[in-house]
Amino acid sequence: MTFSLAKQGISVAEIHRNASPAFLYEAALRFEKGSTISSTGALIAYSGKKTGRSPTDKRVVDEPEVRDDIWWGNVNIKLDAQSFVINRERAIDYLNTRERLYVVDGFAGWDPEFQLKIRIVCARAYHALFMHNMLIRPTHAQLETFGEPDYVIFNAGGFPANRHTAGMTSATSIDLSFQRKEFVILGTEYAGEMKKGVFTIMNYLMPKQGVLSMHCSATESRDGSDTSVLFGLSGTGKTTLSADPKRLLIGDDEHCWTDKGVFNIEGGCYAKVIKLSKEQEPDIWNSLAFGAVLENVKYAGESHLVDYDDTSITENTRGSYILDSIPNAKLPALGGHPKNVIFLTADAFGVLPPVSKLTPAQAMYHYISGYTAKVAGTEVGVKDPEPTFSPCFGGPFLAWHPTKYAELLAEKLRKHGAQTWLVNTGWSGGAYGTGARIKLKYTRAIVDAIHSGALHDVPTVEDPTFGFAVPTACPEVPPEMLQPRNTWADKAAYDAQAKRVATLFRESFKKYEAQASAEVRAGGPKI
Repeated sequence: MTFSLAKQGISVAEIHRNASPAFLYEAALRFEKGSTISSTGALIAYSGKKTGRSPTDKRVVDEPEVRDDIWWGNVNIKLDAQSFVINRERAIDYLNTRERLYVVDGFAGWDPEFQLKIRIVCARAYHALFMHNMLIRPTHAQLETFGEPDYVIFNAGGFPANRHTAGMTSATSIDLSFQRKEFVILGTEYAGEMKKGVFTIMNYLMPKQGVLSMHCSATESRDGSDTSVLFGLSGTGKTTLSADPKRLLIGDDEHCWTDKGVFNIEGGCYAKVIKLSKEQEPDIWNSLAFGAVLENVKYAGESHLVDYDDTSITENTRGSYILDSIPNAKLPALGGHPKNVIFLTADAFGVLPPVSKLTPAQAMYHYISGYTAKVAGTEVGVKDPEPTFSPCFGGPFLAWHPTKYAELLAEKLRKHGAQTWLVNTGWSGGAYGTGARIKLKYTRAIVDAIHSGALHDVPTVEDPTFGFAVPTACPEVPPEMLQPRNTWADKAAYDAQAKRVATLFRESFKKYEAQASAEVRAGGPKI
């Protein structure tokens, strides 16, 4: 079947549309410096200077159709239409200089009612294989009748933006035009920009239809009787905890909640692989085989064994693989209405309980807050934890104001009677440097108890600082751990630290108070 990109102004003779993983492997190995194959069969690729997203270089075109909808500011920085056209032409000119291009046509969203057709145009086989994994792959019949896409992503990341173009602050620019239905990438070859570009598009379109788009993982019981969603920022365990052999995996990162239930936006998973081990995360480990992409990892010269502990390139080492490679994946990736909504946080200050039961008001407050705490720096010597507040646990990808998503979540919780939980996967017995990271086996036991219903009727005590209902017992978890103050040797130090974290919450929430209801504001800390 002939295929042309002439409508997009691209006239490269050698265009490979929806090429097979084997073909893309060969192309990457032949034409992309540093590409190789791991000992387990995954394609190892390097993204160059940028090894993570560039949120400060993200732009949304200020167009009449979306002007009153978009949450303008540091997340969605305005770009004028003329600058977008300049960047687009720059991208097209670059793509036209390549000897070969790759096109990936796929779907975003497993529910046919809300599914989008996405086209990726890129110059690297690594990028094509990555999006082959991350989009929902069409059948041969669907590809024959694919037609024109709903949105096109032009990935010209190997070419910089012109700093003299109005609105540019660096050589990197990631630009989205909802009117033109196009997304342009310049100056970064980090593959995750494409994935999150699709998510941003869905985050705008879905709420317009009364659908909640969510930065979360989702699982279902093996008998199909209940679904859970797990929210969390990077490093909190969202992907790890969703890879649960006792449950079916709907997806690890991006979902929507409709009037019918939840659906996965993606056709694959994009897991952090820093310190990955076969014992702790066997499903992810086994998925990093032929067809998977390992990004920015180090490996042994002759054996090609990947050293997952090596952070010399970046701590943000990643693995991309198709959902089908998870033995317990739920395909099609759709589920019923969640019975449990779990917020994950890695509290490096060591003051939040391992598990708390939230009221609806607390759920809204903590959803808008989107809290975690990252360990600062890796220099010699202990550094203080750094608090991170990312609204709706996905601030960089939101299109509307956070309260829009919070209102949709509140509506879903009320309508379907879901219980919300806050699960701390961070530190216990003290802050980072003094206490210890909560063991994964304890967090898994807590999540298991939520799913089994074992925690639903357990007696609780109110946390005096945050007002949470904290369970007093949980199977396979030491009871003294459940009350964080009990795990600190210095109780006065705990009290001071808890008060400090409560203050951080209140300071962060101030930017949303004007749009938040009195009920939501009441869901915050008590002091």
